[in-house]
Amino acid sequence: MKIYIDGEFYDKENAKVSVFDHGLLYGDGIFEGIRFYNGRVRRLEAHIDRLWDSAKALCLTIPMTKAEMTEALLETLRVNGLEDGYVRLVVTRGVGNLGLDPNRCERASVIIIASTISLYPEELYQKGLMIITCATRRMSFAAMPPAIKSLNYLNNILAKIEANQAGAAEALMLNEAGYIAECTADNVFVVKKGRIFTPPVSAGSLRGITRGLVFEIAEELEIPITEVELTRYDVFTADEVFLTGTAAEVVPVRECDTRIIGDGKPGPVTHRVTKRFRELVRTTGVPFKKAEPALVGAH
Repeated sequence: MKIYIDGEFYDKENAKVSVFDHGLLYGDGIFEGIRFYNGRVRRLEAHIDRLWDSAKALCLTIPMTKAEMTEALLETLRVNGLEDGYVRLVVTRGVGNLGLDPNRCERASVIIIASTISLYPEELYQKGLMIITCATRRMSFAAMPPAIKSLNYLNNILAKIEANQAGAAEALMLNEAGYIAECTADNVFVVKKGRIFTPPVSAGSLRGITRGLVFEIAEELEIPITEVELTRYDVFTADEVFLTGTAAEVVPVRECDTRIIGDGKPGPVTHRVTKRFRELVRTTGVPFKKAEPALVGAH
């Protein structure tokens, strides 16, 4: 495995950052998780745009252009010779001192890691997840805007710990008003009477790239989809529930807080959305393999 750090490639064992990097010391940085399938990177432009938006919100200057970042990411995939997998793009504030002041960090650092990933076993995509509602509330916009995809994921990790301790695959996170925000790493969708509902980003959810794709798929398939504030009641009484995320893709939910969702099996709307999602990710996206040079004298 070759890892990109600030313009150079390093073996996994030698890919290191300074202990004075504010990304390590304070979670001061941003990231994107991006999937690539069949030699194509899914929604690359949208991910790069969101990275730059997160940087602007944090007053973090990325030390390269969008075009340079895109090429660095594509070259990382080429160097590692992968066809399918997951790439983690990280920008930290960079090296500073032990103080909190970000102005002491002279230059941001860029790290790109490409590898394979399998968030859930295939069995759960067929049967659905068992999830719980956790006690840890999603942080409010006033504290930490969820739209910023920052390196500080402790809020989500605390929720994930609750899911692990309960033997659940995921955890619903509510906002301070008691409405569903999202799961620890996924957006939430509820299906009722053939219609899809999902919390608005104002409820505390991330502006998920896969979430956006579901809206496009629903429009294409002529499935009504609406942003609306949702409660646990809406999940308990739903015909279907599914989660989306770059790593998770589209995964059904069969049970929440001991309540069986629908008939306990992934439903028809979830199947249609999943099928179209898988078709799109295998056939669209930014290709990253360079064409092989033609052999001299070949016929």
